Amino acid sequence: MRHRNPRNTNKMELQMKSVGQGYSEVPVDEEGFPSSFTRRDERRAKAPFSWLRSYVLRRQLSFAGVASAFVSVGVVFSVARHALANQQSMVYDRRNLNLYHRGGGGSPLPSSYRNKALLIVAATALYTAFLYHTGGAGKFLGAGPDPALAEAARNGLAAMATAGRKLQVSTWNIAAINNNPFEYWITYDENPDYEKIMTSIEGFLEEPGDKDVPVAEVFTEDMFSQLEKRMDGVGWDNVRSYWDSDFKKRKIVSGFMKDPLLGSKRLASMPDRITNTINVVGSDEPVCRPTVINMYDGDLSNLQLWWGAWEKFMFDTQLTIQGKDGTKTDPVYKMLQPIKKAKYPDITAEEEKVSLPLQTMCGAIFDAILVHMMNTVSEPSVWQSLKKTMVDNLNKQKVPHTLDILENVYGTSDIVTLQEVSGAFIDQARKRALGQKYWIVSPGNMDAVRDQNSVIFLLKESFPAGPSAEITALVEGSFEEGVKVPIANGDILAITATDRDGIPYVITSFHGDTNGLATKPVLSAIIKAMNADPALMAHKLVFGLDANTYEKAKPGKQQDVLEWGKHYVSYDLTSCWGDVPNPSNYTTFNSRTYLQPQLNKACKKSDKRANGDVNPKDFILFGKADFKATQTWKDNTGNKEYVEGMAFPTLKFPSDHGILATVLEPVSPS
Repeated sequence: MRHRNPRNTNKMELQMKSVGQGYSEVPVDEEGFPSSFTRRDERRAKAPFSWLRSYVLRRQLSFAGVASAFVSVGVVFSVARHALANQQSMVYDRRNLNLYHRGGGGSPLPSSYRNKALLIVAATALYTAFLYHTGGAGKFLGAGPDPALAEAARNGLAAMATAGRKLQVSTWNIAAINNNPFEYWITYDENPDYEKIMTSIEGFLEEPGDKDVPVAEVFTEDMFSQLEKRMDGVGWDNVRSYWDSDFKKRKIVSGFMKDPLLGSKRLASMPDRITNTINVVGSDEPVCRPTVINMYDGDLSNLQLWWGAWEKFMFDTQLTIQGKDGTKTDPVYKMLQPIKKAKYPDITAEEEKVSLPLQTMCGAIFDAILVHMMNTVSEPSVWQSLKKTMVDNLNKQKVPHTLDILENVYGTSDIVTLQEVSGAFIDQARKRALGQKYWIVSPGNMDAVRDQNSVIFLLKESFPAGPSAEITALVEGSFEEGVKVPIANGDILAITATDRDGIPYVITSFHGDTNGLATKPVLSAIIKAMNADPALMAHKLVFGLDANTYEKAKPGKQQDVLEWGKHYVSYDLTSCWGDVPNPSNYTTFNSRTYLQPQLNKACKKSDKRANGDVNPKDFILFGKADFKATQTWKDNTGNKEYVEGMAFPTLKFPSDHGILATVLEPVSPS
């Protein structure tokens, strides 16, 4: 489906869905697809006095406005009493002087006092009216939901109940393996070679014995000399002294792979991160460094084949990539970045000066050891065939597999909230049947660098008018002042929409940070944003999220799942798991292997459960007075079934988070 430029007014109409004052228009193309959202903050930032729209500032001004109203009444009362006292005193004095007086103490206030009192009352009334209009003082003065929208919501829920309609909501963090098919333990019952190879690599690194040979026996002197010549040729400083006095003498496991200082200096992990998998302009397929731990499909059956391919890749291969200032074409070595002591303090000042050639040498040693290990524990034909199957299913077919599950198994959901979604996934979804069946809504501030975004699907049959507005900026502007919330662009997507029964919704998808510390602040911000606007007060919240909560959280460092439950209940919300979530009701089960750069995070096969990420992380929230869950399930197979105790992803299930779904029915009004 092709989306047109919203500025092309000859081929588009701007369809306005009224959801409250100041909300964005939704550009709709000639096929009825909402091709983009006009974010409120972009428009309001240019408006006069736009700073007055700050939620926190409005609340502070509201308090001041209401307080001033009471103070003004007191001032007027005091002025009146003072004026009357003066009048009575004057009358008394005049009577003593036998002066004529009519009316005694009941005479009117002098005009000067009366004018001052009226001015105070008028100013206070205007100020309070302004705050009420902007959504501030209204809360203090008892303003409730917009009456028309509140009535529409009540009637819609009643119509939904009468018709016996229910609302199916699904949520799924679809991210998992990105580049390295061996990074996580997977369940691969179809091929016993997988566990045999992975446990052999574990044994190689945990108990190497006589396999812990010097580096120079794997990355040979001839290989270093060729690398030295290449690095000298591009003008880098010479690092032979580091090779001769240190690195070639190190043992490959105890002295290199498991050296914690090498890890903290990022001398092997930094070049891997930059060159592992490179997206290039004009190709749907990335370019991969010749190594075990990515999608490289060349022959790595011996070290000589590997070294020839590696040297050519680093120094001769010209790649065109998209940069901040446009496209540029360079050999791969020019993509490497210096390692700064300011950011990585363990690196010495001398190493910092030669960090480019030093990390290149360490990266070559690292890859050589990986190839050597794999060819030691397995026949090349066995492990390379296994890798090809894993790459096809876990990497190359990840997006199609994910879309197949959404389309064929969860295609009856009214609302689907997704997290960690790539731009390529969104494009492919819109081209498939899903794009005809659902409104596919992405954030206005999509993260093109991390390429991990929250997305919402709305079933067109249930939401015929589509999304009304994006209110993500309103939510992000409602965080508590002075508190830093660990979120990035694309983590939150909040929209409004009205269903076929006329029920107005706020629908939100959210991906929490690794430790879950943003989860509570984000929910609080959503509630603040809704309560700040009478229109949004009448909307019904449906919130699907990867909360990143933990069964046994580290106090102050991770979000405890039971504390999370108390938090959402405090806002009169409940979840598909009820008011009190079961800490052992897991939706993740993943753990890292020994075939990845961060060995400090590796789990033994026997410790996958104890040391892995096995936690209750995924939730669907809704108003306790609005809906009740009649059915809830989780799924780590793609068939609406969840196998407890099974590590995933698998070749058939492409994510490290289970799918969560619930069926909601409206609560009968009391």
